[in-house]
Amino acid sequence: MSWITRYILRQTLATMIFVAVCFTAAVWLLQSLRLIDLIVNRGLSAGLFAYLAILILPRFVDVVLPIAVFIAVLFTYNRLLTESELVVMRAAGMSQADLARPALITGGVGMALLLSMSVYFLPAANRAFKDLQFEIRNRFASVLLQDGIFNTLSDSLTIYVRSREPNGELLGLLVHDTRDPSKPVTIIAERGAFVDTEGGPRVLMVNGGRQQFDRATGKLSVLSFEKYTLDLASFRDAPGVRDRQPDERYLPELLWPGDGARADRRSLLIEANLRLINPLTALAFAAIPVACLLTGEFNRRGQTRRVLLAILLAFGFEVMDIGLKNLAGRTSIAVPFLYLNVMAPIWATAWLLWRDSRRPVLTRLASAS
Repeated sequence: MSWITRYILRQTLATMIFVAVCFTAAVWLLQSLRLIDLIVNRGLSAGLFAYLAILILPRFVDVVLPIAVFIAVLFTYNRLLTESELVVMRAAGMSQADLARPALITGGVGMALLLSMSVYFLPAANRAFKDLQFEIRNRFASVLLQDGIFNTLSDSLTIYVRSREPNGELLGLLVHDTRDPSKPVTIIAERGAFVDTEGGPRVLMVNGGRQQFDRATGKLSVLSFEKYTLDLASFRDAPGVRDRQPDERYLPELLWPGDGARADRRSLLIEANLRLINPLTALAFAAIPVACLLTGEFNRRGQTRRVLLAILLAFGFEVMDIGLKNLAGRTSIAVPFLYLNVMAPIWATAWLLWRDSRRPVLTRLASAS
């Protein structure tokens, strides 16, 4: 690798890292604000909040990194053109492929990072995040309860709480339990609290009544109590045995799910293709500025039109990518078009560089106007 290649590569990589960190931090901060309510009003610990915030970070890196590659390549090469550094490099005998190499290496670095996200970090983060969601919902059900509304903890349990004391005590409870559909139970209590025992989470209620209706006989049984405990252990969803969603599975699990997988095989295959396609977007985003700024005639009046063209092409590429991914969620016919869309900028850039390499250097240095 020549020192000129290292010079350009150092600038593009530094810009890519800076843009990726800034964009990711901004989006991550905005999304993390939604979790602050769990600390302020629900009593969730700061450590658990930080862990949740870290688990959602790979999702934003996966989206931001290709855009950071595009901005880095476009900014760096436009500056080199504006300051006539590329003109000097061409006059020194560097070919189009030599000038494009740092941009394509930057795209390759972004592609490698995205591939590591797709293969391991993203499914691992999604898996841990959803496992923690189940844990919070089942072990810390009181965290998710909101005052003044009917909280549905599962399909068969609804809890209403009038208000909550600072010490965690619940006032004015109403519980509707339909775990046994033939004998639904409604419980009303003046006060109560959630407790976590070795046998699982429970609701301890004080001073209330329990009504059970037997649908078979049509009889209503009423029981007044001073203390009553409602066992919530049967609502616990064990993360180790629940079926993993496609975004939680590693790539081998998507390609070879096994006979025990309950998820739709078509959705697993589509998710596997999306995992393989997404890293290629970094290389495609790096190729678009190369095709617009390096190929064709050089204009001493500036490259504003070419910069705008690169932005429009990148925007169109992103719109097509998002649209085809949404369509792929409904039909697998869109998957080949996703590959075609992501490979089109790469192929077009390779052809333009090959075409320009066949032209004499003096012709490429000629001004268009």
